[in-house]
Amino acid sequence: MGRRRIAAWLGGAFVLAAAGFAAMAWRPALAPGGATPAETAPELVRKGAMLASLGYCASCHTAEGGRPYAGGRGIGTPFGTIYATNITPDPDTGIGRYSLAAFTRAMREGVDAGGRHLYPAFPYTHYAGLTDPDVAALYAFAMTREPVRQVATANALPFPLSWRPLLAGWKLLFAQAPTIPANPQRDAEWHRGAYLAEALSHCGACHSPRNLLGAEVRSKAYSGGEADGWWVPPLDRSSPAPLAWDRDSLARYLAEWDPQHGGAAGPMRPVVDAHRTVPDGEIRALASYVATLYGPGPAGSRTGPVDRAVANDDPALARGAATYAGACATCHESGGGASGGVPYTTPSLGHRTTVRAPDPRNLILVLRDGIAPRDYAPGPIMPAYGAMLTPAQVTDLAAYLRARFSPDGPWPNLDATVRDLMRDAPRPGARAEAGH
Repeated sequence: MGRRRIAAWLGGAFVLAAAGFAAMAWRPALAPGGATPAETAPELVRKGAMLASLGYCASCHTAEGGRPYAGGRGIGTPFGTIYATNITPDPDTGIGRYSLAAFTRAMREGVDAGGRHLYPAFPYTHYAGLTDPDVAALYAFAMTREPVRQVATANALPFPLSWRPLLAGWKLLFAQAPTIPANPQRDAEWHRGAYLAEALSHCGACHSPRNLLGAEVRSKAYSGGEADGWWVPPLDRSSPAPLAWDRDSLARYLAEWDPQHGGAAGPMRPVVDAHRTVPDGEIRALASYVATLYGPGPAGSRTGPVDRAVANDDPALARGAATYAGACATCHESGGGASGGVPYTTPSLGHRTTVRAPDPRNLILVLRDGIAPRDYAPGPIMPAYGAMLTPAQVTDLAAYLRARFSPDGPWPNLDATVRDLMRDAPRPGARAEAGH
């Protein structure tokens, strides 16, 4: 009788817990709606277009070679691949039947119009900080895009992660609206930048580490992270950047190119591309706030640019030096574009955070895939050496660059990292457009 009573109590407790979780996880479907003429007024659409650029909506919701905002781009996570959805106003496969209330709930709570929980690859933990007028403007912009009929690609997630009600528990633990800093000693530009960085532009989504469950570690905000297999540098005092960042250099970098620090590649490149349609004042505001994250004075182990002689008695470094002389020196020894050298090069590779980073992946990926400018626009260009160099040559070249332009010692396991990344090297003759 005692065992039966215990079993009954345990069974009842389980049923009650399951019922409680189900009640917590359940969200009602919202009535189908659609945008009214007042909700898509031209001035709202224009404002929404700017906000969508600052939120980088197209970079996730447009597949390579696909129609704008029609979804289909795969977003890699440690748990599997999540595919961005169609956010055009198609009534059957997009958001054409979303009311403003449904759109707002999706943006702030991560719940779609049908009541399904959305995966946090969609940064609703940041968008929860958006103001009502900005959400309304984004809605106006989205609902006036060209409708595209395109069914969402199924996510590639293992069970039970593919069971969306589990996200209710994740949200209970980690979903909280961002804190928008307020400082009476700062001006309006800084406060605007704080709002953009913490909410709309969701900078911490990439520049912060994540825990084992994929949530940002808010206590280590801006201390670095990773995105799409790239190392994402810190924006705080732990930055390994050899040159200090200030508002002006950040504004130039975020707009296209800074003569001292260079330009963006990898997953940061679409961010910079999106800024082409954003007023300069918004970029300066974002730069004003981010510049203060680094803190006053020298940050991290910054010692200024390094360019030192490399001993030629190490065969690997000697081979790397020979590869550098043949493949890189023509551009990178020109003194930089600002001094009359090759345009869109910095004065020295010793200025680049990539070479000073604690992780070699960014350098390897740039060497492998190259850099290409936007179509019909000037910009940095570099061949895809993954189609020309062997993994051994890339390893020697990376080791030489690290020895010459960084005081921080060799990268550990460099050879294994190169071999792993070079498996995806482009075919000889292929045009590399990494991060573009």
